[in-house]
Order: sequence, then structure tokens, then C-alpha cells
Amino acid sequence: MSDVCIVGIGIHPFGRTEGVSGLDQGVFAVRQALADAGAQWPDIQFAYGGSDAAGNPDTMVERLGLTGIQFINVRNGCAAGGSALASAQMAIKSGEYDLGLAVGFDKHPRGAFNALPAEYNLPDWYGEAGYMITTQFFGAKIMRYMHEHGISATSLGRVSQKAFRNAVHAPHAWRREPVSLETIMEAPMVSDPYTKYMFCSPAEGGVALILASEKKARELGKPIIRLKAVTMRTRPPGSFEVFAPSIDIAGNSAPRGSATRIAAADAFRMAGIGPEDIALAQLQDTEAGAELMNMAENGFCRDGEQEAWLAEGHTEIGGKLAVNTDGGCLACGEPIGASGLRQVYENVVQLRGDGGGRQVPGNPKTAYSHVYGAPGVSAVTIMER
Repeated sequence: MSDVCIVGIGIHPFGRTEGVSGLDQGVFAVRQALADAGAQWPDIQFAYGGSDAAGNPDTMVERLGLTGIQFINVRNGCAAGGSALASAQMAIKSGEYDLGLAVGFDKHPRGAFNALPAEYNLPDWYGEAGYMITTQFFGAKIMRYMHEHGISATSLGRVSQKAFRNAVHAPHAWRREPVSLETIMEAPMVSDPYTKYMFCSPAEGGVALILASEKKARELGKPIIRLKAVTMRTRPPGSFEVFAPSIDIAGNSAPRGSATRIAAADAFRMAGIGPEDIALAQLQDTEAGAELMNMAENGFCRDGEQEAWLAEGHTEIGGKLAVNTDGGCLACGEPIGASGLRQVYENVVQLRGDGGGRQVPGNPKTAYSHVYGAPGVSAVTIMER
């Protein structure tokens, strides 16, 4: 079976854009992706779209054209974008279609996400204790991880410092000013051990990806960027996830541990390669500790090795595994519908060699993306050119 390819990419800059709706930003990204692919809207046979707070993506047909297209909305927490991509890839891989769209956009109000317990089948007391406010949950989770694996708060600071430094060279990023490690560490505390520079902000933005069968990609004359694996998985028993706060202290939890570990292992098996073969990775980093934990959960290092990796610069643009080359969520913000697709957008830019000041050296041929959402869902892609 031939591979599914990404033949067009488009992005509306992330951040705050007054007077421009989330849907406007999604439409902007779609038009940019169509131009990049050398295709027209009537050529697109189907679409999957994700948005959490900015309306139903399928309504963008009013702006793009009433072609009768199949357009399915996806809502899967912060993994909405990754889930839309997984669905689009399957539609082409099935042989049903040969040209389609994955799109995501959002426009969130200022402040932390504050979901309702009932949406996740949780009792009201869980919200009353403050754990539906993600900053508090993530603070508790990383504190436990640091204690168990010997990770220092300085390592959290280094993750944020790298993010802002990388974003200087990413035109679509929101926060494009470098921030010193000292400033990050001494900033006001949000939720111990995280200071304000160690959390991303809900934001705005839109991303569109046009997918094609290999045959169609060759017809369009585009560089062949292959999706070698796309996985989306849910949590096993006993995993410790946002809005699913359960750890099996009796040791009976599933051997693969978390939605991310399952999605990553399955993706590597599908692609026929291992973590050591990946040149760059976009990892979920809603907070600095997430990037750090996800380095291990995705198989790139062992728990606890992050301390040395960060101190020695292994995740820098020129390191052995460049991580979050455009600054990730920390610098771009996290418009939920668009965030997972931004990671794939960035990987296509890198594999095309178009990264400019943030370009990973050595002509990279493989790229990895990972997005995670509540209450424990994870999506992974592995791409090759």
C-alpha cells in the first residue's frame, strides 16, 4: 500500500488577533495550503476539522465554496488536531479518496482552561478542589515526577528558555523574544514548581494540511513528504492523566503505561524505525514539564535522563534530537484545534529545508510529532521525505 503524503501547508499566525474570528483564521490557513499544493477548493474531496471554542469547522464551506464536500468535525481535547489528521490519513489510505484536508483553528479567551467535571465523568468535588484548572494538576504531576526521577527545577527553566529562543526564528509564533534562564526562574510562581514562563497560554491560530495519495502527490508535482505512521490512542488502566487522576499503587497497571507510550510504540512499529532514527520532534509542551516527561514517554530517553540531556544541549536545534523547533506551545500558545496540526506544519517546513534561522542542520529526513489531550488521549505522527 502506498504512503499518504502531505502536499500543502498553511498557517495563520498564533497569538492574539483582534477582530479576526477563529473561523477566519482557519479559512486563511486553508487558502494558504491550497496555494501551496497548487490545488483548488473544488479539488478537495473531504475534510476533517477541529475546534474547541471557535465554532464548527464544517461551516467554513460557506466561505470556501459550497461544493457538497464531506466535512466531519473532530473534538478530542488538545489532541483534536492530531485526531483530525489521523482521520484524514485513514480516509486516503482506505482508497476511498485521494485528496483531502485536515484543518484546525481556535480562539480562546484569556486565562487558564477551566473545563467542567461533568464533561469528563468526574464528581463535582474534583473541580471544587481546583484540579479542573490544568495549571494546578500539571504542577502536582511534575512535582511527583521530579521527586521520583531526580529532575531539578532548572531543567524546567531550560525547556522554556529553549522554546523562546527557537521562536525568534518562527514567523508564526506568538512569543518571539528570548528570555533568560534567570528571568524564567525568578518569575512569579503560578503553580509550584512552575513560574509564569513555564506554562503556555490558550491562544488563537489556524493550521491546514492537504493530504494526498502518493499517485496524486506526483500528479501535483509536489515534494514527497510521507506520513509513515499516524496513531491516536486512549489511556490504559492505571495511567496518571489530566482529568483521569488514577495511579495503580498495587502495581497492576497496564505494562505500556500511558496513552502516549502506546501511541509512540505503535507508531514506531508501523514506520519500521526507532527513536534513534528521528532527526527532530515536536512534543506536547503545554507546560515545561510536559516536554520533559514526553521525551521519555515517546521513547527518546529514559526517565531521569532529561536532566543531562538539557544541561548538555541535546534538544537544541543543533543537538542530537531537536525538540520543538518553533518554540512549541510555550512560545506559540495552544489554540486547541490548531495545536497538533502546527506541529506537523513545522515538521513539513523542516523536512523541506525551509526553517531559516531555526532550520535543523544535516538535511533531516525524519520528523516526529506528539500531541496529548484530556482525559488521556495521544496522537503521534512519523514523517519521512
